[in-house]
Amino acid sequence: MTDTDRWWRTAVIYEVYPRSFADSDGDGVGDLRGVTDRLPYIAGLGVDGIWLTPFQRSPQVDQGYDISDYLNVDPMFGTLADFDELLARAHAHGVRIIVDLVPNHTSDQHERFRAALAAGPGSPEREWFHFAEGGPDGSPPNNWLSVFGGSAWTRARPDSDTDTEWYLHLFAPAQPDWNWRNPAVGDYFEHVLRWWLERGADGVRVDVAHGLFKAEGLPDSPVVPTVIDGLRSNPLAMDQEPVHEVYRRWRRVAEEYDPPRLLVGEVNLPPERSARYTRPDEMHQTFAFAFAKLDWDAAQWAAVGTELEAARARYGAAPTWALENHDLVRSATRFGAGERGERRARAAVLALLGLPGPAYLFQGQELGLPEVDVPIEARLDPMWHRGGVSRDGVRVPMPWTAEPDGAFGFSPAGAAEPWLPVPLGWGTRSVQVQEDDPDSLLHLVRSTTRLRAQLLAEGGLDAAATSTWAVTDDGLVTCRRSDGVVVALAMGAQAVALPEGEVLASSHPLVEGLLPPDTAAWIATS
Repeated sequence: MTDTDRWWRTAVIYEVYPRSFADSDGDGVGDLRGVTDRLPYIAGLGVDGIWLTPFQRSPQVDQGYDISDYLNVDPMFGTLADFDELLARAHAHGVRIIVDLVPNHTSDQHERFRAALAAGPGSPEREWFHFAEGGPDGSPPNNWLSVFGGSAWTRARPDSDTDTEWYLHLFAPAQPDWNWRNPAVGDYFEHVLRWWLERGADGVRVDVAHGLFKAEGLPDSPVVPTVIDGLRSNPLAMDQEPVHEVYRRWRRVAEEYDPPRLLVGEVNLPPERSARYTRPDEMHQTFAFAFAKLDWDAAQWAAVGTELEAARARYGAAPTWALENHDLVRSATRFGAGERGERRARAAVLALLGLPGPAYLFQGQELGLPEVDVPIEARLDPMWHRGGVSRDGVRVPMPWTAEPDGAFGFSPAGAAEPWLPVPLGWGTRSVQVQEDDPDSLLHLVRSTTRLRAQLLAEGGLDAAATSTWAVTDDGLVTCRRSDGVVVALAMGAQAVALPEGEVLASSHPLVEGLLPPDTAAWIATS
């Protein structure tokens, strides 16, 4: 396998949430043609690939993560022909496409689940999912909780006196979990995986990749589940050993192609457990969630960086760095909000792109978009309606133009209202405004990805670089790469001296040779 084939080792990948990216037909919802129309912009960011969140057919109970037909495009987003055109045009721009795959759960409208409900207790159809009898007092089969609040069990046929079984759903009741202990489920998903790879997708991102298998017998959880970024850490519902055989099987499939296809997992576990999914015969990448959930705290950054490096040294794959996605609070808000939050988000992007390994950016992160306080009456997230936590604020449509027509360019002028309301003044953060400002974050992202690509091409950055993290008493965090580049962040209250060397880039200008507070820099020390 050549370095070109292993493009993901140093890739910058841009996450696109299609319903909020660009609306081509004026119905107020983004679509695949909207993404295709904006490919020159995406390519101009200097990214290597696009991760598309689910666009497959779905009732949209969980905004696409409840898939009813894994092999088709939801009419909301277009057609398979639209996907094929997007894929071809992206490849013409030198940009790869990663498709989201959701193997832990499906939609209650999937033909297999509908058949299971109709077939009744004891039928082979029900072996595709987790059906079980409840307690004699009418209670659920066990004490497991749903991520979205309440029990993880729902009565299969509450109107029936003879069908008293319940079905398992770790998320919404409309998202029944597949039973991966049934070999037929594994065969089905290998077919789904191959179908998208044969169509030309360059890889898949696997949703809830540490899920799939549940403990034998589905016993009560011995501990009260805790929440990690919205996922329940029930030890009996996640991270079961048989799941690794699934990704070994998928890795063999991915390597049948020339060039090989990428497997990247959403594995929301501590670094040591998450890294196990990237052993040489499993996935290529898992997201570094311990990093993604960081606040602006120097000691935390250094500690998590050190922990991730230890996991890399043991299992081989570099951390997959990200600070934002469609489920997390925007970093400009998480890091303090207002002007300070925006300055820190700018520094964080520069630092992110300098760390050894692949980096993921979420749409709008290159604009420094803040979290939006979506009015309660407009919130659509099922996590809000069942559990009181809303992810709608990070999913507000992208602002493209300064003028409000079409929700600041998200839709054509005169289009329907966008599916989530956009704030007044959203246009001041738009692509159009930042294009005209050479000091904008958009320009910084573009110049940084160019610098990254140049250094990689010239050997100034090593794809296999290791890292050593440290923090000083005055709040300077450093990630010292083994190839001689140091990423530094001033996270304290005062300007700090940098390590000796050539400053390659900084998120704000140095002041008398010192790195100002809430600023990041790259330094070449050799």
